Amino acid sequence: MEPGLYHLLIISAALFFIGVFGFFTRRNLITMLMSIELVLNSVNLNFIAFNKYLWPNKMDGLFFSIFVIAIAAAEAAVAIAIIINLYRSHQSIDVENAEEMKF
Repeated sequence: MEPGLYHLLIISAALFFIGVFGFFTRRNLITMLMSIELVLNSVNLNFIAFNKYLWPNKMDGLFFSIFVIAIAAAEAAVAIAIIINLYRSHQSIDVENAEEMKF
C-alpha cells in the first residue's frame, strides 16, 4: 500500500509545525538549528510529493530538493561556526547571551 499525496502533505505539515514550534519556544541554539532543519525537510517532502503525483515523468522536484539540501548543509556549517564562537566567548549557547554579538 502506497501513501497518497494527502498523507504526505499531512506528514509534511506536521514536520513544518513541529519545526516552527521548536524554533520559537527553545532558547538553545542547537535545538533551534534542528528545528530549522525540520522545516527544510518538510519543504523537501513537499517538493518530492508534488513531483511524484503531479509530474511523475519530470525531475524538477528532485532537483529542487537537492538544492535545498545543499542550502541546508551550508546553513548548518555557518550556524555551527556561530555556535562555537558564542560558546567560546560566553561559555553558553543560550540565545539570551547572543545579544552581545550584535555590535
